[in-house]
Amino acid sequence: MTNWKPDPANLSRPAYLSLAEQFARAIEGGTLPVGTRLMPHRKLADVLGLSVQTVSRAYDELIRRGLVAGEIGRGSFVLGPGAEALQPYLPERPGQVIDLSILKPVVEAMHLDRMREGFAWLAENLAAPSALSFRPNMVMPHHRAVAADWLIRQGIPAEAQGIALTNGATPAITAAVMSVAPPGSGIAAEALTHHTLMPLCTYLGLHLEGVAMDDWGMLPAALQEVARKGAIRAIYLQPNVINPLARVMPADRRAELVEIARQHDLAIVENDILNVMIPDRAPTFAALAPERTLHICSFTKITVPGLRMAYLHAPPRHATAMANRHLVANWMATPPMADLLSHWVKDGTVAELAAWQAGAMIERHSLAAEVLGPAMPVCHGNSLHLWLALPEDWTEEAFVTQARHRGVAVAAGNAFRASDRWRREAIRISLGSTQAEELRRGLSTVAAMLADVPEVLLPSI
Repeated sequence: MTNWKPDPANLSRPAYLSLAEQFARAIEGGTLPVGTRLMPHRKLADVLGLSVQTVSRAYDELIRRGLVAGEIGRGSFVLGPGAEALQPYLPERPGQVIDLSILKPVVEAMHLDRMREGFAWLAENLAAPSALSFRPNMVMPHHRAVAADWLIRQGIPAEAQGIALTNGATPAITAAVMSVAPPGSGIAAEALTHHTLMPLCTYLGLHLEGVAMDDWGMLPAALQEVARKGAIRAIYLQPNVINPLARVMPADRRAELVEIARQHDLAIVENDILNVMIPDRAPTFAALAPERTLHICSFTKITVPGLRMAYLHAPPRHATAMANRHLVANWMATPPMADLLSHWVKDGTVAELAAWQAGAMIERHSLAAEVLGPAMPVCHGNSLHLWLALPEDWTEEAFVTQARHRGVAVAAGNAFRASDRWRREAIRISLGSTQAEELRRGLSTVAAMLADVPEVLLPSI
């Protein structure tokens, strides 16, 4: 905690905004460095002679600007001027870098052919409402019915009126979180979670509680401890392989978490975007607790990256809120793409491409095991990535930096950490983001680095 304090003599009306401006200037000027823990609300209110509400509004304003992050039980911390979440992937791919940082499915010429065939079908079959209507109810009812049928076939209880089609999983996560957690409330997630959930909660004014976990996901006892405090309204989970550790949460663990969610009346947001690609998946949370689970089923990573579409299903108690939040944030999914998705669901293309992708990932895992040898981590054989724990002498930052110098981009584990309750140094390696031979070269570089004694790379002149 810093010794710097705002000057009450320089406060003007409205006091909360003036107070926030003093903090902002201190952060931007470096007086409050990144990571600084701010004074608790009540203590600062006493020091400045202000109400706790005024201080709370000032801190909320700093959170809204992305300058501060608030964590339940830990306090408020400086993010830095203009700070945004560090994305785990390269924003663009430099020519000579083998990019294993961005999570992508394996793609071949066949996938481009399928998209071209799909657009040719759209050219012949595009309905007027899909091209001309502004009204979701003129376009989406048919697609919701197709979605309900698809979800039911995957063992997920679904009703058409509880479904929103979204432009991929990210808008679905946003709409789901907005539906179950009002501003100022809290949401719990595993200590390792989706890299966009942390900034999303910051932007929405939510407290994100990173819950302790083990190799198989969130620990029920840890969730019980957090839930007893009464500050969280929902749980965000990624139980089927898409989680950072690339594991399937066991059925008994799911049942324990459902029991706690029911005990404390918590909503569950289930990110299940690889669903049909995982043949040995356990029953979904949507099947175990249909009355409280908002389920996300996406198609971007199991079919073709250009098909940025997802189904978000909400139970009756959350369906209206979900529809409203999606409406104000996105209005509706792109209608022609919804047409194409429904066509592919009905004619079997989605199932066929998902099965192909599952097989392709098995081959990529085999390649990785061959190259990495004893360093190969335990991950599900259909996962799109590896979660690789680093030897004790390596830090994530040093490993990622040296890998880049050697022409390979990987993702640092810190991008996925919602709390320090999982502090093991690790990297994420995407298996589908490049061609097989390039993947082999990239993994060979990683394997060589794991065998090296870490040493700072001197700058070249």
